[in-house]
This record gives sequence, structure tokens and C-alpha cells, in this order.
Amino acid sequence: MKGSLLSRSLLNIAAVIVFVCSVFPVYWMVNTSMLPGAKIKSTRPSFLPESLNFSNYATALGDGFIPAMWMSLAVTGLTLVTALVFAFMAALALSRFTFRSRKSLIVAVLVIQMVPAEALIISMFRLLDGWHLVNTVLGLSAVYIAMVLPFTIWTLRGFVQGVPADLEEAAQIDGCSKAGAFWRITFPLLAPGLVSTGIFAFIQAWNEFVFALVIMTREESQTLPIWLRSFLQATKATDWSVVMAGSTLMALPVVIFFLIVQGRMTSSMTSGAVKG
Repeated sequence: MKGSLLSRSLLNIAAVIVFVCSVFPVYWMVNTSMLPGAKIKSTRPSFLPESLNFSNYATALGDGFIPAMWMSLAVTGLTLVTALVFAFMAALALSRFTFRSRKSLIVAVLVIQMVPAEALIISMFRLLDGWHLVNTVLGLSAVYIAMVLPFTIWTLRGFVQGVPADLEEAAQIDGCSKAGAFWRITFPLLAPGLVSTGIFAFIQAWNEFVFALVIMTREESQTLPIWLRSFLQATKATDWSVVMAGSTLMALPVVIFFLIVQGRMTSSMTSGAVKG
């Protein structure tokens, strides 16, 4: 009994340490974004904001944040939708159908995922340049889709394999067509997998820096990570309070997206549990 209580206490302490280590950098970023520039250089750190000072956010918003945000949303949205559609169809084909070279294709998806994307940056740039897709949403989205597609296929394939095909067969015995059995029984059970892989694709495309730096060379084509870098150069990396305000603004869409889909993921899991 004492051993169980001790182990539970140690687990709780470890959980609190992990939580604090995870949350503190985010809190420090928000806290710093509300401090005056002179206060940041003080030798005595201020762990609490002395006042709600939003002037740094106004400075960041007036320095090209909105156009960069729309560019990031366009690239990320196109990447997310296209990658999920193609990954979903590929995962179904690999999990539900038998065809020649199926195992070789599965291994190829895994091997492609292991190749560093940065190793292909020159060939990708020359390819996009030849197609006149440099500095375009379509060009950068095509690169991001190629980056996230192998992982999303591999992940979704696991979710599809986790849903027994017997459920569809039972629905067909009850009178459903093959397509109806899939959309009414299997697809709702795959919703958590689609949401999970969608979150991964969204974060990968939203935060990617290297390819956006190489492909989006014009100022009006910059995504948010590139905008933040140019902002650092403009301020000569001295006004960290404004830089932290820009970082907080850049993180907000990711938090909002996660809060929206997190609720849908939970409801889908509950629905799947009841139907199972």
C-alpha cells in the first residue's frame, strides 16, 4: 500500500515537472511580449508583467504580419487538404486491397520518409523554377505536400488497419451497400486518425522555414517564419519584446486550430467507442 502510494506520488511529481517545463517557455514568451524593451535588459528578471502593455503587438501587427499570415494560411490550408485526401486514399488502398508490389510500396513510403527534405532542396527549386512556380502558393504547397505525405500515409494506414473489415461486412449483411457501409461505419471510426494526421500536417507546414526561405524570395510572398526572421533583422535583434509579440501572434492560429479539432477528435473517439 505504501509502495503504491509512493510510486503514485513520484508519478504525480514527474507529471508536474514535465508540465512546468512544457508550459514555462510559452508563458515566458507571452510575459516578455508585454514588457518594455528596457525592462528585458534588466539583471533582475520579471516573472509577472507589471501591466498589460500591448504596444509591442501593435508594432508587430503594423510591420507586415497580416499579409504574411494570409500567405501562411493559404499555403498551410492547401497542404492540409491535399495531403489528407491523397493520404486517406493511399492508406485505404494499402490496407484494404491486395495488389502486386503492395509490400514494396509500403517499404518505399517508409524509406522516402527517412530521406532529409533539405537534401532535395536544390533539385526541388530548379524543378519549381522550370514550372514557373517559385514565389507562388501552389509551388510551396507542392513541396510541403511531398514532405508530409509519406508520414500521413503511414500513420493513417495504422488507423485503417485498426478498424476491422468485419464491421463493413456486417453492415452489408444488414442491407447497406459497400460504399454505404464504409461511410456510415468505417469512416466515423477513422475521424480521430484524420484529425491527428491533420494536426501534424498543419504544424509542419505552418512552422517550416528552410524551403519557404529558398522558394518565397519576394517580400510580398513571405510566410510567417520568414517574416519573423526579417523582423529580427530589421530590429537588429535588440527589441526582444516586439519579437516575442510577433512570435505569440504567430502561435495563435496553431492554438486556435488545435482547440477546434481537439474537440472534434474527442467526440469522434467517443462515437467510435459506442459503435464498436
